[in-house]
Amino acid sequence: MILFRITIHCALISLLVVELGCTPSSPEASLPPQEQEWRYYHGSLENNQYSPLAQINRENVNQLEVAWTHTFGHDEELASVKCNPLVIGGVLYGTTANKNIIALNATTGEELWYFDFKSVDPSGQHYSGRGLHYWENGNDRRLFYVYSQYLYAIDANSGTLIDSFGQNGRIPYSNGLERDTTQQVTLTTPGVIYQDLLILGSSVSEFLPAAPGHIRAFNVVTGDLEWVFHTIPQPGEFGYDTWPEGAYKTLGGANCWAGMSLDEERGIVYVPTASPTYDFYGANRTGMNLFANCLLALDATTGERIWHYQLVHHDLWDRDLPCPPNLITVTHKGKPVDAVAQATKQGYVYVFNRETGEPLFDIEEVPVAASTLVGEEAWPTQPIPVKPPPFARQDFSEAGITNISAKAEAYVTEALASRRTEPFAPPNEDGIIVMPFFNGGANWGGAAYDQDSELLYINANDMPWLLELTDLQEVLSAETVDGPQLYTAHCSSCHGKQKEGGHYVPALTNIDRKYSFTQMMHIINRGRGLMPAMQHLPEDQKTAITAYLLELNPDNMSNLASAETSAEINDPEEVYKLRYTNRGYTRFNDQEGYPAVKPPWGTLNAIDLNRGEIRWQVTLGEYPELTERGIPPTGTRNQGGPIVTAGGLIFIGATQDNFFRAFDKTTGETMWEYELPGPGYATPATYSIDGKQYLVIAVTGKEGSDFAGKYMAFALPT
Repeated sequence: MILFRITIHCALISLLVVELGCTPSSPEASLPPQEQEWRYYHGSLENNQYSPLAQINRENVNQLEVAWTHTFGHDEELASVKCNPLVIGGVLYGTTANKNIIALNATTGEELWYFDFKSVDPSGQHYSGRGLHYWENGNDRRLFYVYSQYLYAIDANSGTLIDSFGQNGRIPYSNGLERDTTQQVTLTTPGVIYQDLLILGSSVSEFLPAAPGHIRAFNVVTGDLEWVFHTIPQPGEFGYDTWPEGAYKTLGGANCWAGMSLDEERGIVYVPTASPTYDFYGANRTGMNLFANCLLALDATTGERIWHYQLVHHDLWDRDLPCPPNLITVTHKGKPVDAVAQATKQGYVYVFNRETGEPLFDIEEVPVAASTLVGEEAWPTQPIPVKPPPFARQDFSEAGITNISAKAEAYVTEALASRRTEPFAPPNEDGIIVMPFFNGGANWGGAAYDQDSELLYINANDMPWLLELTDLQEVLSAETVDGPQLYTAHCSSCHGKQKEGGHYVPALTNIDRKYSFTQMMHIINRGRGLMPAMQHLPEDQKTAITAYLLELNPDNMSNLASAETSAEINDPEEVYKLRYTNRGYTRFNDQEGYPAVKPPWGTLNAIDLNRGEIRWQVTLGEYPELTERGIPPTGTRNQGGPIVTAGGLIFIGATQDNFFRAFDKTTGETMWEYELPGPGYATPATYSIDGKQYLVIAVTGKEGSDFAGKYMAFALPT
């Protein structure tokens, strides 16, 4: 390349660089510094996944090119990278495949520092790391992150622990749960920071025993616990009578794993909560179960409840509230109203007055079927919004059977015949269709909101799964109880009938290559990650399960008995001995493995929250092999969410086909797409440095590729 040094009149230089959009005189540079950055998870405390940057727009988005990439080193494993990174002061802060923290030069992708949690917690388990918290006071700049079972404070300048926080830079993340628990309590999605309070939810086990999901606030400087809101109420608290007597002592869940939103001016934090544990059978938790499956409005200073609305009563379908709500302003009955909009796995959007909790559109309590299971008391109604209409299908009739081939249609027709398919059908042993499936509808990627167009943009999965229950009494009362039966009774609900895994739970096939007998017994006795300890099982049953998993001969197990005795649990109540359990997270597919319903299976939706209408819906993703067969794009399962910009564009990865796409926010037309080297299962971010707008997304590594994951940034050519 030959480089020319040219002297041109300064006015001409100004004209040229303004045209290129890379000068401090550009509109990007005129924005306040915080609006040029991506300082919060999902872009803002309101969780609107919106940026006022407009340098990349409808007219030039097709010119986007890779600006830089950073591939993870440090012996990172091949694992999903779901992080929506922060970009502050020219530095990108994100998590890696191993859920360690990395700081990069946001202009070049050069690594500035890397914090390896194994250096301070060698036995810790890493979980999904969807983002970080950032706080600053002068040169005191801190990142907060939960790794395994500890909350850490890390110096954003140097990537080292802040020793003055807690004990040597960390506190146990079980602090404030107010009952002894040996169960895992961690966090996958950031909460919010209000003044000097770090307000957080938690991820807990979805099987009993499980920790309670109380909302807690910690001091950002010291790590001290400042307040606790009990999501499973205690005596004298509102909602206590919606559970059995004393439920707070033993039951768990009702946690906030999906993130929160903050109205900083009003000092209100909005908290979406998850199901009570156990997800699919609730004979031990009769009642509505407040504050599970609720949108909570709490005083951010004290943790006191301002209002709540429960969106699923006595949940039996794993209908956690899956993402932070959007804090928006809508035009309602001709007047502007500050509102909060909560998207759900069911494919509904509920819209409330932000201050009072009053629904802006009617919500009807619709009668649903009663349960036929022993001991179960399904709630007789469920709250369904009149508007807007659902953005994902709610049931599965014959008219909805897949039509991608005659063989697929015949296969699914036969499989569907004996299943209950209506919304909120109570789980049973014969099996019901859960539509949309356990991951939504909406999931953790959340929704983007554009105040200019007053549209909410959200991607959806639109496919069915099976929910089949096993009667444990029948299994365990058999004359001989062997390893496979015990596995079905105690393990298959998470790890699948054939040990195939699912719903973010690892497969147990070939587990003998990873663990010895003693190691497996230790895991079963003590638990690991979100898996609960099984100390309540007799030793011979734990031995039989271990033999089955490791494919050992159970007749020769006596010499392999675990050297460590089973520790007693504090409260071995009958409450943990459930009658029924899920047989596994099973997709309802055709004979080729594609979803059993008619496409589309993945969509991107624009919802008008002024009128309560769906403005447009387009297919999101495709299976190339089906396209080659002449089948129009079907959409795919998707993870991660969209962002929307003042440039008139929606950016989203999320799909199984590995494409990163831009859509026109007005019409839904595809404006640009780029095939990533792996899945972009993360919400992207956008930012501007020196007048140049960048777009960045985390990319998961692929089997057979040479990377465990990376961040990829895009920009216009200069």
